[in-house]
Amino acid sequence: MTTPAPDQTKDVLHPVRAGLLRAAHADAEARLARAEQEAAALLAQARAEARAILDDARRQGEADGSDAARDLLVRARRETRSRTLAARRAAYEGLHREAAERVRALRGTDGYASLRQWLEQRARILLGPAAEVSEHADGGVVARVPGRRVDLSLTTLADRALDRMRGEVRSLWEP
Repeated sequence: MTTPAPDQTKDVLHPVRAGLLRAAHADAEARLARAEQEAAALLAQARAEARAILDDARRQGEADGSDAARDLLVRARRETRSRTLAARRAAYEGLHREAAERVRALRGTDGYASLRQWLEQRARILLGPAAEVSEHADGGVVARVPGRRVDLSLTTLADRALDRMRGEVRSLWEP
């Protein structure tokens, strides 16, 4: 067997080499096209996921903001209610103190002796003629019989009067 000359070998392998080179180029172009398609698909999927994540985050943020606003409103309403009740309580306590001071001041008036006598008679009506009646430190009387006690002190009478008038007193601070 004879070996072909180097120039002949080039000529003989040239179609094979050209075919292999064409096949390699075609394969490379096909792979490149597939890679570009896969990259485009991955990029589209990543963009869709990013939009979904942003939409979800936006919805969650809106929900969290709504929850926070609702919680803030609830706290503000509670604080307002608490302050309103505190102001009402302070007003009622002030009215209570003023009433107590005024009824205690009755002790220094000319009509106190007849008022005290009337309170003592009322105590005896409630507990009987054997009731032990004594002067209260704030004015008025306290009466006792075994097992029972009646407090007709001026401050207690003022407290009871305010309690009976609670609805009318409440109208002082309600709209």
